[in-house]
Amino acid sequence: MKKLVWISLLLISTMSFAQTTKDLTKFANVITAKAMKEKLSIVASAEMEGRETGSPGQKRAAAYIESEFKRMGLLPGNGNSYQQVYPVYQDALTEKKLIVQGKSFVWDKDFNFNLQGITNTNLDIKEVVFAGYGIVDASKSINDYENLEVKGKLVVIIEGNSEGPVKMGAGGNRAYYANPASPMAKLRQASSKGAAGLFIISADFPSKTPSLTKSNVYMKSNANASAGFIMANISMEVAAALLGGTVSSLTSLKELKKGIYTTDASMVATKTTENVESSNVIAMLPGTDKKEEYVMLTGHYDHLGKRGDVIWYGADDDGSGTVAVMQMAEAFAAAAKKGFKPRRTIVFMTVSGEEKGLWGSAYYAEHPIFPLDKTTADLNTDMVGRVDTERQLGDTLSYVYVIGHDKLSSELVGINEAANKASSNITLDYKYDDPNDKNQIYYRSDHYNFAKKGVPVLFLYDGMLLADYHQPTDTIEKINFDLMQKRVSMVFHTACEIAQREDMLKRDIPLNMPGR
Repeated sequence: MKKLVWISLLLISTMSFAQTTKDLTKFANVITAKAMKEKLSIVASAEMEGRETGSPGQKRAAAYIESEFKRMGLLPGNGNSYQQVYPVYQDALTEKKLIVQGKSFVWDKDFNFNLQGITNTNLDIKEVVFAGYGIVDASKSINDYENLEVKGKLVVIIEGNSEGPVKMGAGGNRAYYANPASPMAKLRQASSKGAAGLFIISADFPSKTPSLTKSNVYMKSNANASAGFIMANISMEVAAALLGGTVSSLTSLKELKKGIYTTDASMVATKTTENVESSNVIAMLPGTDKKEEYVMLTGHYDHLGKRGDVIWYGADDDGSGTVAVMQMAEAFAAAAKKGFKPRRTIVFMTVSGEEKGLWGSAYYAEHPIFPLDKTTADLNTDMVGRVDTERQLGDTLSYVYVIGHDKLSSELVGINEAANKASSNITLDYKYDDPNDKNQIYYRSDHYNFAKKGVPVLFLYDGMLLADYHQPTDTIEKINFDLMQKRVSMVFHTACEIAQREDMLKRDIPLNMPGR
């Protein structure tokens, strides 16, 4: 009797491990345009306020994605939690004062400073050095610091040059910052000469737009920054007070003698740093006989946030990829409920911080929950809901760009192309895998942090670089859900095949990172 029970259990166990790829892929019918539109209507809604990393909107989006994973019956992907929290920081100016000759000046009416460039400061100023325009340009034999000793002193200079303020020109950022009359070039000169700080006299007061008193979020903390180099913009009225009331206009400043001026001033800047935190949202469906090996399905749920009343909705970028991951999770969960489980564990991860510099996936890659050497592939969907406005081919309603297919595993091409034939049979366009791709798309989404660790990747992308890319107009009514359904169904079929294979994907192509 015991022997028969043992044989029966063995047969049941063997059957549960014997699910075929077709047993799973028939659940692609769960991936519908209607279901994805319902989810994207929430992810890309005004309530989520553009999902900027570290913002309340991003955290509402994370909570929604987590609630959906729970509803599907998926397990939490980080121990008992569906979220992998990582630190991001935000600075705030809580105090900002400038007093000269007993007069308190007003922020943005008379002075301001760059939030990123200021440290906690409580400074008494008894003398300043006036250095004209503060320009050093050997090519034109200009040295405004000639015969001036500025070490440890506050330097006061005029913005721009004799022709006026320096504007951003055709040469872009690089040419602007290299210009000896630009603020950054002047800062470098003053700092290299040992100055304690730099006050730049500007005609742009009162300020036309409010200066930031809260920074954008960043990933590495500068908390408890000590006093350092100071850089501020000041009005003509402040300049007159600092320099003894001898100037009243830019014209009189040009005639002012360079040198040391006695003054009586104080400046206070207090900057606090808060860890506002962000998170990756992770769920898992355990596999059967190969459950210690993993297939990752990823997309980023953050976007660019809100400025005033304007929301960057990010419906395609990357609400579409986020919903793709969620809908594939729905399909795998539906299969599991019917007794059809994949051999390998499927990990569904939506990350934040992508728009800031691939932060969330970088954090995961450095703090992996599932071993990267046992992660057979990462399939990343970032923008899969629209049509490339530059694509002049007849397949514009039946294509997807596939990136990374030939980068790390020789087996990916055949698997993906076979899965496509068995499902949507759309055009797989490899143009962005060209090493000479001017846009360098391969390096610009979250799959790249897996690739750097040797994990084979596929990045699925619609090519929407011009129309509404990073604009508030990237909204849900512009999503082509029928095309999105074809693309996501194809990715699901690819994931099923990779999950069911006997062996993990070969890692037989060295990672090529030119110039990186």
